[in-house]
Amino acid sequence: MIPAQLLTALRRARAVTALTGAGVSAESGIPTFRDAQTGLWAQYRPEELATPDAFRNNPKLVWNWYAFRRKLVTEAAPNAGHCALARMEALFTRFTLITQNVDDLHARAGSRAPIELHGSIMQTRCFDEGTLVTRFEERGDDVPRCPRCGGFLRPGVVWFHEALPSAALAQARAASEQCDIFFSIGTSSVVYPAAELPLHAKTRGALLVEINPIATPLTPHADHVLAGTSATILPELVAQLGHE
Repeated sequence: MIPAQLLTALRRARAVTALTGAGVSAESGIPTFRDAQTGLWAQYRPEELATPDAFRNNPKLVWNWYAFRRKLVTEAAPNAGHCALARMEALFTRFTLITQNVDDLHARAGSRAPIELHGSIMQTRCFDEGTLVTRFEERGDDVPRCPRCGGFLRPGVVWFHEALPSAALAQARAASEQCDIFFSIGTSSVVYPAAELPLHAKTRGALLVEINPIATPLTPHADHVLAGTSATILPELVAQLGHE
């Protein structure tokens, strides 16, 4: 049940910002980073698969790990939560979607310009130059090379010990500080600097709403806590706003 006070606030809101985390994509069958470390991958720690040093030490291992995860994303489909967020864009003068997820499910659901704080597993970049590479030669089992400089290519995600994309982070902070209502959806609220965004919004006067089946460090700060999954709660919220 969506609180009547929240529905009233949403009908009056002009600017709404939403931050999504791994819980949203988990409902599409995409395991979180650590949950995906099963079978062959159970023997590795995150530091062996998702840091610049790991890639320097064993680029083939890291490339294959992300190829495995990219296959999981390709085979998945957006769920009802993704689709409801895409529909919410039409309900407000300004709607900003920020995601910590590296899959492309928000875009495939119809969200026009999600801010990808942690990059995209569907993109490929040059490890040496950092440039986006859209065309490259597959090399069988070998790690592909940058067609411009010959360096190794890497997945376009943010690894541990790397800074978030400055432009994306600046956009996310601005959207958080200028919204009337901020949604934190399916995120553990422990990964910084993304975890700071809901609190930035609240200090600027935004109504803070958390959607999560379990409590998080953000829960005590939220004005409304909707305990449940995004695939269940968001479609109901959109329906009650009268825009099925």
